[in-house]
Amino acid sequence: MASTTRTVAAVDLGATSGRVMAGRLTGAAGRAEVHLEEVARFRNGPAPLASGLHWDFTGLLGALARGVAACVREHGAASIAVDSWAVDYGLLRGDRLLGDPFHYRDPRTARGVAYVHERLDFAALYARTGLQFLPFNTLYQLAAERGGGVLEAADSLLLMPDLVNFQLTGVRATERTNASTTGMLDVHTGDWDPGILRAAGVDRALLAPLVDPGELIGPTHARASEYWNIPAGVPVLSVGSHDTASAVAAVPMDPGTSAYVSCGTWGLVGVETAAPVTTEAARAANFTNEGGVDGRIRLLRNVMGLWLLSESVRTWQRSGLDVSVPALLREAARVEEAPLFDVDDEAFLAPGDMPARISAWFTGRGLRAPAGPAAVTRSIVESLAEAFARTAHDAARLGGITPLRTIHVVGGGSLNELLCQRTADRAGLPVVAGPVEGTALGNVLVQARHHGWVTGGLEELRAVVARSVELRRFEPAA
Repeated sequence: MASTTRTVAAVDLGATSGRVMAGRLTGAAGRAEVHLEEVARFRNGPAPLASGLHWDFTGLLGALARGVAACVREHGAASIAVDSWAVDYGLLRGDRLLGDPFHYRDPRTARGVAYVHERLDFAALYARTGLQFLPFNTLYQLAAERGGGVLEAADSLLLMPDLVNFQLTGVRATERTNASTTGMLDVHTGDWDPGILRAAGVDRALLAPLVDPGELIGPTHARASEYWNIPAGVPVLSVGSHDTASAVAAVPMDPGTSAYVSCGTWGLVGVETAAPVTTEAARAANFTNEGGVDGRIRLLRNVMGLWLLSESVRTWQRSGLDVSVPALLREAARVEEAPLFDVDDEAFLAPGDMPARISAWFTGRGLRAPAGPAAVTRSIVESLAEAFARTAHDAARLGGITPLRTIHVVGGGSLNELLCQRTADRAGLPVVAGPVEGTALGNVLVQARHHGWVTGGLEELRAVVARSVELRRFEPAA
């Protein structure tokens, strides 16, 4: 065994919360199991400033650093790795961060879309990047930054997990699975695309060298010890730093017969393939090809996800209603009629009064809107289940996964029994729910493989998950 220390620190940053997990491997390499212990959890979310929606990066960094320090000092973590949501970035000049990073839901990106598409149409972009159209991709965000002075002043750009790694190590590197979400990476070569960079007005010199999951970024430097009480010299590793890449790596599935739904704020619905699928049919269906661990491709489509429910709950609570997600789901299960709406309508992208926007979606089409929290909740669940089921079948068809036998739901959405059951019913396929902490497990297992505590490819990593967690199965209604 490469090391007698069998604990690592996994930092998992989501769009609404972050956590630091101590991931422990027990047993010999061929029979290993993985267990998680939450060391720290903290809130995250958009900070509305005069210049728009931003992330409070300084606050986020302080919260995660305290968790990392505890994980290393109290739990003996042998390494640290960070994953997060995709597309957002920080701009630096030297070691100085030029303001808090923009939040991807900030509306400024519309002008970036127009700028890029005037110079390179979407069909040409898709052929090179394989990415579905999302108005907040890094490419469009950077184009929207032009002329504001900050982009012009910067000498480097780092995506969110890479920005954390830089603060811990002083090393600039961009992990490839997250880079694959930016709209600037050639999906066929796995490298930055100079033609796309020119079209967006992005200087190639801003972009850091690319690294793959499992590589050493560098050791924590002395400042990490001075500022955050993290010992110097702890290895910081790359993992699938796009949280969905880590989550998919931990799905205990047969990729030849299965689809997955990584369900949290977003619902990432797709299949795993060996090579990108950039056909006209895939483009027309708005499917994306994102990098996965071990060079796999995540052929998927972004569905709006549980953001619809969480933002609705926030609205109801602000209005004085005493509501909670578990209680709402119990009440929603008794609602008999639940009209469907298009969960991917851009009207639902920004923060704010979600129930009012859902109601407006219906009334604007001459349809009767659901009334009351329970009815709105059931409408959200049914609409998400329909979108998940339809997208899973589309992904299997486009990716050549035949027959599709199972849909795996991982992440927080796997705890939503009503959503899992209705997805099974609408897809006509069994849904296997779990693991809940798929992203953290994928992060931990890639670190463990770096240390030699587990060996083999994704199939072996997934076997560790299958031995370690309890899965629930939802059969479709007859």
